[in-house]
Amino acid sequence: MGLKALWAEFRPRRTIYVPGSAGESLALAQALRDEPERAAGVRFVSCLVPGMNETLDYAGLTPTTRCTTFMLPACMRASLACGQVELIPRTYWGAAHHLAGTRCDVAIAHVAPPDDNGMCSLGIASDFAPLVWPQAAVKILLVNPAMPRMPHAPALSVGDADRVVTMEGPLVEAPRSPATSGEINAIAAHVAALVPNGARLQTGIGGAPGVVWRHLEGRRGLILRSGMANDWLCDLAHAGALAEGADHVAGVAYGSSGFYGELARSGLVRFTHTLETHSLPALIEVPRLTSINGALEVDLFGQVNVEWQGMFLSGGVGGGPDFMRAATLSPGGRSIIALPATARKGTVSRIVARLDKPTVGIARSDIDTVVTEHGVAALRDKGMDQRADALVAIADPQFRDRLAQDWRALRAAIR
Repeated sequence: MGLKALWAEFRPRRTIYVPGSAGESLALAQALRDEPERAAGVRFVSCLVPGMNETLDYAGLTPTTRCTTFMLPACMRASLACGQVELIPRTYWGAAHHLAGTRCDVAIAHVAPPDDNGMCSLGIASDFAPLVWPQAAVKILLVNPAMPRMPHAPALSVGDADRVVTMEGPLVEAPRSPATSGEINAIAAHVAALVPNGARLQTGIGGAPGVVWRHLEGRRGLILRSGMANDWLCDLAHAGALAEGADHVAGVAYGSSGFYGELARSGLVRFTHTLETHSLPALIEVPRLTSINGALEVDLFGQVNVEWQGMFLSGGVGGGPDFMRAATLSPGGRSIIALPATARKGTVSRIVARLDKPTVGIARSDIDTVVTEHGVAALRDKGMDQRADALVAIADPQFRDRLAQDWRALRAAIR
C-alpha cells in the first residue's frame, strides 16, 4: 500500500497517534508538509521532544488541525499561542499512563520491515507505540527499510495491522556534538566523581549530562537504566566500563546511524515502553540508580527551571522528574542536576535567589545534588538555610555576594 491508503485514514474529527522522539517518521512529516490539507480537522496525539522533533509543526498544518503533546518543540510555539496545541504538563511516566488510556481512531507505528514471521521491530523507538497500538481502532504499520531490526525490542505483527504502508526515509539522528567547553568538561568531571562502580545510569542529552561518559571510562560494572540510549554507550562498552551480560534498558536510541547499526548488531540494549522505563515503583528498587540531567536555572530553595527561557516556553517537564524521584529513593542512588553557573557569556547567573517563571518544573522536595563548574552542592538532607549556603558556594564568584544578600532579604520576609 502507498500514500493513497494512508491518506484514506486522515479524516476530519479523527484522533491520530504519530510517533515522536527518535521514532518520528521524517518521511511522513515531509508528506504532510507537501500535502497539508490532508490534516484538515485532524487532532494529532504524540510525545514530541524539543530539539528532536523540529521538522514539522503538526498543529500548524491547517487552521483546523490540532495537536496534543507533553513537551513543546520550538517549531510549535506559534500554534500554542493561537490555541492549536494542547500541552499536557505531565512527566514521561504520566504521559505513558495518559496514552495507554487513550483510544485513538488511528495509531501509526514506525517499524522495520517484517521478518520471516511477519513481525516488525519497533527499532530505535519503543517508548509509546506499544501502549497506544492495542487501543487504536485503526492500526497502520509505517514500514521503513532504513529502520534497523533490534534483537531485543518489541515487534508488531503485520497480521494485526489494518494497513501496511512502506515509506522509506532517514531516521531521526542526533546532531554532531560541538566542541566541549572547559566549563562543561569541569562540570562533567565533578559529576563523574559522584558515579560509583556498578551504578545504574540515566542521563539527559546535551551539555554536561551528554559528556559525562568521557570521564567514566575507568568505571566498571555500569548498567544503562534510562529512557534513552546515546552514542556514548558504545564507547563505554569498548572501554570495558559496562557490566557484561547486564540488562541495559532504554525506551529509545538517539544518536548516529552508525550507532543504530551497532546496536542492531550487538543487541546491547533491551528496548521497552515508557511504563517500564520510567516506572517509579520499579526504579526505586534499582540499586545505585544515578540520574544525571540538565537545567536552565536553580534557585536557592532548590527549585529547578527546566522549561522557561525568559517567558518563552522552551520544552516541557519530560522524564527527568521520574528518574530524580526514583534515584533519591534508590539504595545508594543519587539524583544530579548539572548546569553551568552562568549564561549569556557569563553575564547572567543560573543560580538565582528565587525563580520568577510562571511554573516550577522540579519542586524543591525532589532536589538532591546540584553541580556547576565551581563544585557540588549536596542538598537532599540540608535545611533551608544550609541549602542556600551550598548553592551560593557553587555559583559564579561574581554573583555570590549578591545572592547571599538576596537570600538574607528573602529569609527575613519568611514568617
